[in-house]
Amino acid sequence: MRDDQHRFLALLGQVPARLTAEQVAWVLGCQSHDVPILVATRLLKPLGNPLANSIKFFATSDVLELAKDRNWLVRATTAINQHWHKQNARLRSRSCDATTNGHAPFRAVSEAAAG
Repeated sequence: MRDDQHRFLALLGQVPARLTAEQVAWVLGCQSHDVPILVATRLLKPLGNPLANSIKFFATSDVLELAKDRNWLVRATTAINQHWHKQNARLRSRSCDATTNGHAPFRAVSEAAAG
C-alpha cells in the first residue's frame, strides 16, 4: 500500500475492504507464497471468480475473522506444512533419480579416469 493510501485510511480510521495475497499473509502471519496453498485447499476464498493467473483479492472482514479462529489456524498450518513436505519429498526423489538414471555419479567418473 502506498504511503498516501495508508495516511488516508488512517484518517478514516479503518482498514481497506479488500486485501491482496501479500496483505493476507501479513495478517495471518505466513508467507505470501503460502496464500495460494490456502486457496487451493479451499481454506481461503478470494472475492468473485478470478482467473487462475489474475490478482486475487480477499475480504478483510473474512480474513480477520479467520485469524481469530484457532481451529481454522490449525487446519491452515497443517495444509501449508503438508504441501511443503510433499514438495520437498518430490525434490528429494528427483535428486535420487538423477544419480540412478544410468549415469555414474561425477565422483565415480573422475576416479575411473584417474585410475
